[in-house]
Amino acid sequence: MAVRFAIPRILRWLCCALLLAGVMLGGLQADWDFSLISRRAQALYGPLGEGQQRIDAWQHLLATQKQVSELEQLKVVNLFFNNQVRYVEDIDLWHDVDYWETPIEALWKGAGDCEDYAIAKYFSLRHLGVSSDKLRITYVKALRQNRAHMVLTYYSSPEAMPLVLDSLINEIKPANQRTDLLPVYSFNAEGLYLPGAKGNKKVGDTKRLSRWQDVLKKMQAEGFPVETTN
Repeated sequence: MAVRFAIPRILRWLCCALLLAGVMLGGLQADWDFSLISRRAQALYGPLGEGQQRIDAWQHLLATQKQVSELEQLKVVNLFFNNQVRYVEDIDLWHDVDYWETPIEALWKGAGDCEDYAIAKYFSLRHLGVSSDKLRITYVKALRQNRAHMVLTYYSSPEAMPLVLDSLINEIKPANQRTDLLPVYSFNAEGLYLPGAKGNKKVGDTKRLSRWQDVLKKMQAEGFPVETTN
């Protein structure tokens, strides 16, 4: 999302993101059949090339990190996608101004932009057993780059200072140490939040929107056991 920060642009991104709360993701902690997923991905996208190695590495990560602490899971998942996926604007990669990738698409291409990192990290941590109420997709203004940006935030408890998983840096820092990021909104399956003290203020429920539904449908086509309910 290497664009100038503008309120209309942010609001459009926020509208695209609000669907998370209305969507329940079934099967996130069930076993994923990566043999099936790879076959489906090849049928959908063609030869995976080096992407298959990245997908295999993701499978290995998920298989080996289930018994470690959540903090260790955050570190491993954050570093994995920051290292495996290079930043490329949607318009250059997909010829679309705002395209949301599945984790498989991100690893197949080895590229994506900020929401694709956040989505891939979200699915990975949910599969590893991290509760959805600890995770929030957070829209921020990246002050140094003067652009809109998306990160994944983790709350160890409802009123804890969140940790920021960011594609811009590998180190996971508390939000109060990320003075280069100005929070705008955050959201998860439980609702939409405004920035503020003590875990932010919940301002309402979120609704399903097409871009997230598209991600879920694509993941179903790729062989993931993803279910949606109203």
